[in-house]
Amino acid sequence: MVAERWVVPLLRIFLVALFGILVLFQVMSLPGQFAHMARENPDLAYLRWPATAVTVFWVLCVQVVIVAMWRLLTMVRADRIFSEGSMRWVNVIVGAIAAGWLVLVAVFLYVGFNADDPGLPLVLFLLVVGVAVVGLLMVVMRALLRQATTLRTDMEAVI
Repeated sequence: MVAERWVVPLLRIFLVALFGILVLFQVMSLPGQFAHMARENPDLAYLRWPATAVTVFWVLCVQVVIVAMWRLLTMVRADRIFSEGSMRWVNVIVGAIAAGWLVLVAVFLYVGFNADDPGLPLVLFLLVVGVAVVGLLMVVMRALLRQATTLRTDMEAVI
């Protein structure tokens, strides 16, 4: 494919940049933000470490997805994307999305039961639905990949 010659390297550049930015968020920005929040609002200081742990976990889930995408791009370049090995990396993506979604649902429920104002619960609900859509889309894509892998295996057997 002509487009894959320039799309795959370009996507890899963006994945490296995104991964680097996420590491900065994980190590510096998120812990610093919640430390600042605890200093500014002492009545919410008890949320500092749980909020830090949850957000760092979400960033870790995105990083796992980035690594799995990198591996899938490597398989695309080697023309091995329609193989059982690619299914493992798609399963990693689905697992990371599911883990992040479960924690997001827990945060949504906690905030929803303790909120005075509907704004944050509505935003969290939007995120719950959005991440669920992405996760379910990945499940559908995994099924399509499995069908394509089976068809390619059958074609290679015929040829």
